[in-house]
Amino acid sequence: MSAPANQLVNEQPANVQMLQIISGFWISRAVYVIAKLGIPDLLKSGPKTAEELAAATKMHAPSLFRILRALTSVGVLSSAGGGRFAQTPVSETLVTGAPGSLRWFAVSELGQEHYPAWGNLMHSVKTGEIAFDNFFGVDIWKYFQQNPEDAAVFNDSMSSVTAATNEAILSLYDFSNFGTVVDVGGGHGGLITSILKSNPKVKGVLFDAPQVIEGARPKLEAAGVAERCETVAGDFFKSVPAGGDAYVMKWIIHDWDDEKSITILRNCRSRMGANGRLILVDCVVPETDEPHFSKFIDLNMLVMTGGKERTAKEFEQLLSSAGFKLLRIIPTELPTSIVEAQPM
Repeated sequence: MSAPANQLVNEQPANVQMLQIISGFWISRAVYVIAKLGIPDLLKSGPKTAEELAAATKMHAPSLFRILRALTSVGVLSSAGGGRFAQTPVSETLVTGAPGSLRWFAVSELGQEHYPAWGNLMHSVKTGEIAFDNFFGVDIWKYFQQNPEDAAVFNDSMSSVTAATNEAILSLYDFSNFGTVVDVGGGHGGLITSILKSNPKVKGVLFDAPQVIEGARPKLEAAGVAERCETVAGDFFKSVPAGGDAYVMKWIIHDWDDEKSITILRNCRSRMGANGRLILVDCVVPETDEPHFSKFIDLNMLVMTGGKERTAKEFEQLLSSAGFKLLRIIPTELPTSIVEAQPM
């Protein structure tokens, strides 16, 4: 297993460090290829040659060999002798259905709609506009409506990375005192399902766009929480369901600029009692120069949605503009934090 990329960079001369940084996307794209082809799934049963993997995936064996050889050199795969390639703990994260699997996240971020949009990053830097919208001619949400296969991959990518986040949230925040929790923009219900399973006396409301809510009900039923969770379709820029003791939004506010975020937050405020709670799950950007994944997720928001990741001070200002008082920020072991607020 090779050393982490940042460790390798720091131990090398400056020109080598920069070469590694510049060529980093070559590794990413090679990872996309094996994720898209399901190579880690094929290696679950044991080491295989490039020819065997090419036959299973209908690829060109010599070219696939070059991909596998390159990824072996950086520890994504390993060599098992006899020209065979084997799984590593890194490639195991790309196995379909594995706990916290990153397969569909890799496919979405490195090959679907994200990759060409990132190629247009300079447009955002030059104009402040959204690179994705400029490249595709529509915003990402309309694009997903028009391209349901890509939308399905994106939804799968979010579902696969959400489990670890949900565990972190539930280990640090107590939902048991709430009668009803409203999950605003909750997708197919991963978070609200986790909350309801851990808190059998709590009721839930899952709120999202009509095309998303359609696919949520079967998942709630499969999880055994459908009887305690109402599904409501709508537009959070217009209104959100009333009657919640807590309103939760995970990875929602970072999708939008301040003006649109305040609209969503005010809609929550107008439906919330004086003792209600607002719980945002998003990155909180450190104001120091320390490395933090949030600073690059922030660039992804610049490219894809026009949103942003925010510092604690920016959250406080945003919440105040929408009628909330920031109570506390609870960091998790992940890049994500829990931001809790109450009506002013």
